[in-house]
Amino acid sequence: MTAPNQPGAPPSWPWPDSLDALVAAGDYHRLLMENEHVRVLEVRIPPGHTVPVHTHRWPSVIDVRNHGEFIRRDGEGNLLYDSRTAEPPRRTSGPGWTPPLPPHSVENVGTTEIVLYTVELKHPAA
Repeated sequence: MTAPNQPGAPPSWPWPDSLDALVAAGDYHRLLMENEHVRVLEVRIPPGHTVPVHTHRWPSVIDVRNHGEFIRRDGEGNLLYDSRTAEPPRRTSGPGWTPPLPPHSVENVGTTEIVLYTVELKHPAA
C-alpha cells in the first residue's frame, strides 16, 4: 500500500493508511494485483453484511459482476446513496468510473452477494 506522501498518492489525501480498504475492510476487499501504476481489488459483500468504514485513495474503474441493493454511508453514518431509491436507476452491471472515495461504509441490503472488481489508477491523467 502506498503511504500518503509517496508518489502516486494524491498530495492532499487527508485520511490515514489505517482506513485503506485493504486494512480497514480487508474481509471484503482482496488484493489481486498491485504495481506502481494500478491496484486491482476483488470486492465481495454478502447479503446482510456491512463493510466497515474505509477509503479508496485513487480513482478507479469498477466492473460490477453481480449487483445487489446497497446503502452507502459516510464516515459519520450519514446516508450518501441508497440504490433502491436512486434516480435515475443505477446500472446493474459492467464498468463504471469512481473518483477517490473518502471514509464510507457499504451495507448490502439485498438478497444477493455483491461482487465487483476495481482497478485503482495510481497515476491518473491530469
